[in-house]
Amino acid sequence: MLRAVDIKKTYQMGETKLEVLHGVSLEIKDGEFVCIMGPSGSGKSTLMHIIGCLDRPTLGRLFLDDKEIGRLDDRTLAEIRNRKIGFVFQQFNLLPRSTALHNVELPLIYGGVGLKERVRKAKAALERVELGNRLQHRPSELSGGERQRVAIARALVNNPSFILADEPTGNLDTKTGDIILKLFQKLNKEGHAIVMVTHERYVTEYSGRIIRLKDGLIEEKNES
Repeated sequence: MLRAVDIKKTYQMGETKLEVLHGVSLEIKDGEFVCIMGPSGSGKSTLMHIIGCLDRPTLGRLFLDDKEIGRLDDRTLAEIRNRKIGFVFQQFNLLPRSTALHNVELPLIYGGVGLKERVRKAKAALERVELGNRLQHRPSELSGGERQRVAIARALVNNPSFILADEPTGNLDTKTGDIILKLFQKLNKEGHAIVMVTHERYVTEYSGRIIRLKDGLIEEKNES
């Protein structure tokens, strides 16, 4: 489903070049739950941005569903992100003045889906994360765990090829984090591929495979 081949990433910082990824190759298959783990500075966030089509590699090739996507133009990449990748972030990234329903609708609005259909899909996504009774609540009226569930519903609403989660429990207490991780586990059992970036060891216990990064290189990618 997702394949990265010898991915390298270098940033130009004034006159200095900062090499972050030094040749990373990996494959994520349909239905997998994979954790990408590593300390700060290991390159995991950069790798996440590349496989999520938020950034391009300096060198290397990236394939999604057997199509090379690493060098596509910005507009095409934006369409791929909207249709095939669901994002869940540590900071939730919800519109503060919008209801849970409207926040979940956003990918459908960008995709040109009509009002009646997008409301139907957004409601169904919120019901999947057990927030069917919070449709008209704004983020300030929700707990941290509920906000993250809204974000997960938003990631699900377009039925993406995979869900990419960046430290999704980072702003939650351990008990609430466990609830969110069990929800990801449930979604994975229902057929959704999950790629989760984390530095927390306990988070990896919910996944089927761990890819460890260190200093911009894969240290281990076969542990389960």
